[in-house]
Amino acid sequence: MAEEKQEQFCSFCGRGKSEVNVLIAGAHGHICDYCITQASEIVQEEQSQKKKSELHSAVKLRKPKEIKSFLDEYVIDQDDAKKILSVAVYNHYKRLTQPAKADDVEIEKSNIVLVGRTGTGKTLLARTIARMLDVPFTIVDATILTEAGYVGEDVESILSRLYQAADYNVEAAERGIVFIDEIDKIARKSDNPSITRDVSGEGVQQAMLKLLEGAVVNVPPEGGRKHPDQRFVKINTANILFIAGGAFDGIERHIARRLNTQAIGYSAGKKNRIDKDNMLKYVAPSDLKDFGLIPELIGRMPVLTYLNPLDGKALKRILTEPKNAIIKQYKKLFEMDNIELEIKEEVLDFVVEKALSHKLGARGLRSICEAILTDAMYELPSQDKSAKKFEVNLEYAKSHLNDAIINTLKAVS
Repeated sequence: MAEEKQEQFCSFCGRGKSEVNVLIAGAHGHICDYCITQASEIVQEEQSQKKKSELHSAVKLRKPKEIKSFLDEYVIDQDDAKKILSVAVYNHYKRLTQPAKADDVEIEKSNIVLVGRTGTGKTLLARTIARMLDVPFTIVDATILTEAGYVGEDVESILSRLYQAADYNVEAAERGIVFIDEIDKIARKSDNPSITRDVSGEGVQQAMLKLLEGAVVNVPPEGGRKHPDQRFVKINTANILFIAGGAFDGIERHIARRLNTQAIGYSAGKKNRIDKDNMLKYVAPSDLKDFGLIPELIGRMPVLTYLNPLDGKALKRILTEPKNAIIKQYKKLFEMDNIELEIKEEVLDFVVEKALSHKLGARGLRSICEAILTDAMYELPSQDKSAKKFEVNLEYAKSHLNDAIINTLKAVS
């Protein structure tokens, strides 16, 4: 009589073979399909936690003074803005890198508003910080945003661009930086109710609130408008740093009105004398409200700083001193063709003078240099390789930069 086979059991949960769908035999034990499923979920969760931990620790966080020193290598002047930015960025990413405790106070993030004229370095500051931290970074023009249902882009497209910049990695995108340019262009057009919809003004501000505060948002991965059949990616904005920049043309009037009101009385004196040439240094949240930003938006961007107008001395330093200085870039380009580029000091002064007189700011410096050097960059690479040096003097610069070119540059700046 054949001996009856003894029932086999799972070595982990103890279920018998008759109680499970599959029981897999190993060298020294057995495992059932239930335990395999549970183990798989545990492994996935552990890997996800490990991945998040690696992403957070990957942020190259430095102390505020170190952040400012790094910014000094790429951005000329603007010490007040650098200091405030350094502290805000340090506090923001410190929240992510510190392990959470049950009794910890929840620290809210500090989104930032930069107020400054065109070409003073708002975008450069944000881009440089993102490069230093090695986090995904994207720039979004606020003027293209409209309310849902209108021609333009939803505010969710901001996150679509960040997701794409993060190489479609959700965890990386959730620790990135978004620079919203021309935030002043979505200011409320009027305090008076109107039958005309302000679809690119206050409506957009209202739609941005949930992104700035922190929410899980359904984002179309490829960007564009949402539609029912589209697949979505969920992105949590709680740890995304938003930096908004704008020229806020005319805000000086609001600042002057407020300061004039405050100055009437005992506080008016030499000690409180106002610098009328740079009113932006006195900017306050109330001025943004008077300009047309809604209080809810201002409250979600609590860090406010300004950028000083650039004078001739600062513009000349921008041309030559930073690590990525414009003149250094052109010298490197010519060097790749075995040509030594020499630009006379008088040419630098001429470029700065044109940028100042036409109010092009730092952004215009490169355009002016490009206009002066385009012919040389076209002709010289094809010439005899024995020509090793190219000198740009004032006469050459003036002959290659006329008023028509300057006006074109002014129009696109």
